[in-house]
Amino acid sequence: MPATAIILAAGLGTRMKSRLPKALHKIAGRPMLRHLIASCEAVFDRIVVVLGPDMGAVAALAAPHQVVVQHDRLGTAHAALQAEALFGEGEVAVLYADNPLITPATLRRLLARARQGDAGLALLAMRPADPARYGRVIAPAGESEPGFVERIVEWAEASEAERRVTLCNAGVLCAEAGRMRAWLRGVGNANAKGEYYLTDVVALARADRFRVAAVEAPYEELRGINSRGELAQAEAAFQTRLRDAAMAGGATLVAPETVFLSADTILEPDVIVEPNVVFGPGVVVAEGAEIRAFSHLEGAHVGPRAVVGPYARLRPGTEIGEGAHVGNFVELKATRLGAGAKANHLSYLGDAEIGAASNIGAGTITCNYDGAAKHRTTIGARVFVGSDAVLVAPVSVGDGAFVAAGSVITRDVATDAMAFARARQIEKPGRAATFRAARAKAKETAKDKP
Repeated sequence: MPATAIILAAGLGTRMKSRLPKALHKIAGRPMLRHLIASCEAVFDRIVVVLGPDMGAVAALAAPHQVVVQHDRLGTAHAALQAEALFGEGEVAVLYADNPLITPATLRRLLARARQGDAGLALLAMRPADPARYGRVIAPAGESEPGFVERIVEWAEASEAERRVTLCNAGVLCAEAGRMRAWLRGVGNANAKGEYYLTDVVALARADRFRVAAVEAPYEELRGINSRGELAQAEAAFQTRLRDAAMAGGATLVAPETVFLSADTILEPDVIVEPNVVFGPGVVVAEGAEIRAFSHLEGAHVGPRAVVGPYARLRPGTEIGEGAHVGNFVELKATRLGAGAKANHLSYLGDAEIGAASNIGAGTITCNYDGAAKHRTTIGARVFVGSDAVLVAPVSVGDGAFVAAGSVITRDVATDAMAFARARQIEKPGRAATFRAARAKAKETAKDKP
């Protein structure tokens, strides 16, 4: 039977002190909602996202999945009920956008448990190091390690004995669509806030004499995010997951705790990453490449056995060819550096095509922006560009050409040509001594003035 995931994403981020909806805050460069959608896509046949009014940015992020709007924020059960027309048949799971780190494996276990037939409802539970004010999962009498749940007790209403229970409710529920619909409709709002709470579904299932099963998963997956501090903690936990996966895949992280990855970073086997490297979204590093310390990469592809850094910056649209070198304090943007090419020192190369085995000297700049539009620089293969050269785009330099140091190139350079574009050096014999004497006399004159 098909299964449906209902993701509640109407939160405004009030406790995060943010104008940005909570679901749009990022972990490892990816919005929280997209993390959860990616996991759900691996498990569920249909995904429906419940939004608040005027949340167009969240709706765009949810695409191509269906969205429904909770026009009045009357609680989590009320929010889930807005999607009841899309429950379909089979199982329905209700999840929260601010629980973004749940893995597909955990969702598969939840769905499988709901389908076992010995329970009418399954929920996710966790054992945080500090249970704090989480609701406690209370087992039926006589069961110390519950596979089943008698009730959920909120911390404020729990007895001292119940507060000592370490198994806590993560809030995620899964049941057959008809049952889920009926229980959501049966939730009341007789509470201090007058809201309809999803956790009340557990009591309704028990009242209908259905067993409720608990599926335990790590706290690192199920943690909720309601503040900037919790967002930072989730980032740290997810970075650990990404680093471990990268190393398990064959990459070497010399100081893993100092390397920051994006959710989509790809590090192929035998990649070496030195300390204090940041990978923004959209980076692929091919086999055997080396990313040296204090480099920042985003939207870039690094070819096999290339070397980047230290202190290099690769911006979106950059491609580094096989065996190419990008050195310290070199920045590339929308630039293709060919196989074996080198740009080793203090250069900015933007909107450029640089051929194989070319050498770009220290201080070289491609002037790609004229104040209104971007223009490209094309440098052929085996070109030598001397230090402190400025190439004013649009311009091209042919294969095998030389560009003299200090040149400002504004016209195309032919294949195998040597280009000089700098003022002629003029020397005035003895003029330095004359200048120093005149300067000293001027200082003395200034001292004698009253």
